[in-house]
Amino acid sequence: MKVCIVGASGKLGRYMVQHALDRGHEVVGVCRPESVEKLAAFSGRMTVFPGRTDDAAVIEQAVAGCDGVLVVLVPRGVHGYSTGTVQAVLDHAEPGARLVFSCGWHITLDGQDKYSLKIKVIVKVFGPVARLFRFADLDDQVEACRRVFASDTRWTVVRGSDLEEGDSQGLPVWSRHVGDPVLESNLTRRVDFALFMVDALERDELIHEAPAIVGRQTPSALAHAGSQ
Repeated sequence: MKVCIVGASGKLGRYMVQHALDRGHEVVGVCRPESVEKLAAFSGRMTVFPGRTDDAAVIEQAVAGCDGVLVVLVPRGVHGYSTGTVQAVLDHAEPGARLVFSCGWHITLDGQDKYSLKIKVIVKVFGPVARLFRFADLDDQVEACRRVFASDTRWTVVRGSDLEEGDSQGLPVWSRHVGDPVLESNLTRRVDFALFMVDALERDELIHEAPAIVGRQTPSALAHAGSQ
């Protein structure tokens, strides 16, 4: 499978590059020109297209001929970066390509998620403050995902919990809705978030789903497994 990773130079992106290469995929990456050096460890094993991820011309070149596209949605700045990235991918991905997007738990597909007070406070307080200082715009990520959900593509939106570094614990477990007891631990290894993204490319049961994930070895996941 030929896979394009949009946002390849970040921590999550680099983990996805490694997982994709480990599975024998041909890998193409898009990242900002100033971040290309972060991909030096993969020199000769992937093709890199330098450019902003919301640059339609760059995305058009990068996704050409790709069977799957993995997209890191970053609500950077206040100029619609995530929305621009999504629209470029939706406009230029090959017909029938698998599209897998990453975001946080605050995104909802059907409005049935039940958020903790902590998450509600973070979104309510961090969102306006981030916009005020022109650092990030959570509403941009919301609009970006709305466009994904409304598209007729073969999409999956993977909603990540809080993240930590560390060795892999295996493929995360998932639920359709935040608030499910299996997700209570609210923690996933970043390397495993990336693993779920890459794995989703070949899991048709995740098409048109927005799985919320949590680490396989977290207390809530283990408790759920023990009750089965």
